[in-house]
Amino acid sequence: MNSPLVLELKGNSLDDGPGIRTAVFFKGCPLRCIWCHNPESKSVEAELSVSLADCIGCGTCRKVCPSGAADPSKPGIVDRTKCVRCFTCVQSCPPKALQRTGTPMDIEDIVRKCAADKPFYDVSGGGVTLTGGEPTMFTEWVGELAKKLTEAGIRVHIETCGMFNYDMVREKLLPYVSSIYMDVKIMDRDAHKKYCGVYNDIILENFRKLVADSEEMGFSFLPRTPLIPDITDTDDNLEAIAELYTETGVTKTELLPYNPTWYVKTEKLGVGLADELKGVKSWQSNDKLEHCKDIFRRRGVDC
Repeated sequence: MNSPLVLELKGNSLDDGPGIRTAVFFKGCPLRCIWCHNPESKSVEAELSVSLADCIGCGTCRKVCPSGAADPSKPGIVDRTKCVRCFTCVQSCPPKALQRTGTPMDIEDIVRKCAADKPFYDVSGGGVTLTGGEPTMFTEWVGELAKKLTEAGIRVHIETCGMFNYDMVREKLLPYVSSIYMDVKIMDRDAHKKYCGVYNDIILENFRKLVADSEEMGFSFLPRTPLIPDITDTDDNLEAIAELYTETGVTKTELLPYNPTWYVKTEKLGVGLADELKGVKSWQSNDKLEHCKDIFRRRGVDC
């Protein structure tokens, strides 16, 4: 049973499902969306995060690095072509400018830490959110975690991109899930491949299956669309998504305004920004948001 690395257990979360929640962020995703707001979650492997703003130039990393990759006097501090990701520098860096992204955690550990906040979940209708990354990449392991949380009286919520083996997820994970958010990003097949790295055939098939199974299995289901300027927020794309919802009987959706504050994460990972996003510096205007919402409202989809 493959176990994922965990990026973070974020307590007191109000943005990752209903009520007060603890969000468990897993590392690894089958998509490669150029706007990913958690770029540190794309790879399944641990990575080195470098904060240039926090570096004090003490040279400790240079002294301890076994591969000669670290040197605060050089651009970027770390030569990633030499870095072997032993994370010796992380343990030695006084200002914590160097950080490891992704650590292993036992299921029992996660359940124990999440259960400490159960009174807050119970009062607010919250629980634990399994997100990432893409939690269904580790269906058997995450399913066991969801089962243990459910047995502890904690509601489990999933955030997914929809790219997974449906039969396995239905068997191992869905019986322990109370609610699901699924991203529906781009309807055009080729555009989805261009901007998200994969074709969307499986995603759309899984979407239809989740809509059908939500009533039978008793979990709530909410599709969401991140609004990426000139990529997902176009009239053509949103009209196509709204048509999918009408066809499948979906009556509610959520639109996620573009948030450009994630750019700093790509810098810390030494990853370049896609050309399409280099000129995008701000959130959508209120007028643009209302226009996008109206596309769904006109089709009877609450937004």
